[in-house]
Amino acid sequence: MPATAATTVPLPVREYRGNVHEQSRDIMTDWMAQLKSATRAQTPSAYLMISGNCVEILRCFDILPVFPEINALQLAIRKKSLPYIIKAEEIGYASDNCAYVKADVGFTLSGGVGPEGNIPIPSMIVCNFVGCNVYIKWFEHCAAMFNVPLVMLDIPFVREAQPSKEDVQYVMAQLWDLIHRCEALTGRKFDMDRLREICRYSARAEAGWSRCKELCKNRPAPFDAYFDSINMMGPINALRGSKEAADFFDAAVAEYEQMVAQGRGILENERFRIVTEGPPPYPYYRNFRNLFEYWGAVAVQSTYSTVGGTWEFGFRHDPERPLESIAEQMLVHNLCNRTMLERYKQIRRYVEEWHADALVIHSIKSCRLFSAGQGDMREYFTKELGVPTLMVESDLEDPRYYAEAQMKNRIDAFFESLQYKRIRRATV
Repeated sequence: MPATAATTVPLPVREYRGNVHEQSRDIMTDWMAQLKSATRAQTPSAYLMISGNCVEILRCFDILPVFPEINALQLAIRKKSLPYIIKAEEIGYASDNCAYVKADVGFTLSGGVGPEGNIPIPSMIVCNFVGCNVYIKWFEHCAAMFNVPLVMLDIPFVREAQPSKEDVQYVMAQLWDLIHRCEALTGRKFDMDRLREICRYSARAEAGWSRCKELCKNRPAPFDAYFDSINMMGPINALRGSKEAADFFDAAVAEYEQMVAQGRGILENERFRIVTEGPPPYPYYRNFRNLFEYWGAVAVQSTYSTVGGTWEFGFRHDPERPLESIAEQMLVHNLCNRTMLERYKQIRRYVEEWHADALVIHSIKSCRLFSAGQGDMREYFTKELGVPTLMVESDLEDPRYYAEAQMKNRIDAFFESLQYKRIRRATV
């Protein structure tokens, strides 16, 4: 049936808030309150990175996990990152260095970490090198600034779909070393039964997160798997291994299953289904989302939401083999320690299994891990697979690289083209 002219009119942008969003905000606010209270107490804490981390081991010793990435992200969303970025550049950090690093360093030098700040000085720093070598220097600098022990975990880069037995054993040996360091820090003996219990909570949260993602295969999708996933990445990454995270995802699944049963989507009129690659521009997070909602475009999957773990492909922490599964997750079951070819396969599955109309690549100026190779990625999906692909560029943290007028023109032209092709197909 021919499309009408009305279908080409962009949709009005609306402010979205839902139960899952509110629940995520509440439990993450509680976590931030724990960080703040730990700045004035003797609570042991440890810096950790998001990608492929071993937070379950820290929880086993009641060591409070602190994620500098989340702090940097929050600074950007609150539009407070630029002064800290500039402060870091003034002491010698390069203009093209990771903006997460510069925001965190500037924040630290400005007194944001410690008794008078919102983030505790870490008792130790755990650098689980997964994919991004910038983190090595970042965490080395943090260890030097705070004069605290640095535990470096060497995670081999995986070039196959699965890690070798030798790779798993190599990582497990390092996990045992971390366990001994945690015993020395806390004065507590390692409890394998407690680690099993923590892994059960992790697996429950991972199953819930995976189910939420699976529900986006429905039309309309019950949530935006890029923008709304940001609110859900906090619980799955920072709180994984806790009862709070497991309960949160149980509630999220119930909410989204109900929406699917009722035929309700995140947007009143879902026009386009997209897959997104790359982090969002956090300083203009809402503005960026509006540019897609304007066209009724919903992200049904995203690679960025799998930085912590690729749970939707079946991996779960196993309480029967806790250390082995932690090592496996660090090695291969996360986005950042996989080859570009594996990322291609991941995105292709998203496009095909989640019935997407297009791929949108947001290239990050200060993040080589994500941006390297994205030009080739665009060519591959456009020319080899025939998937309409849009590539735009700004930064995840530095507001100086975001040009909204230019961004809007590119996005509008892309969706106008998709709309035109759809009308042509309908009238043939």
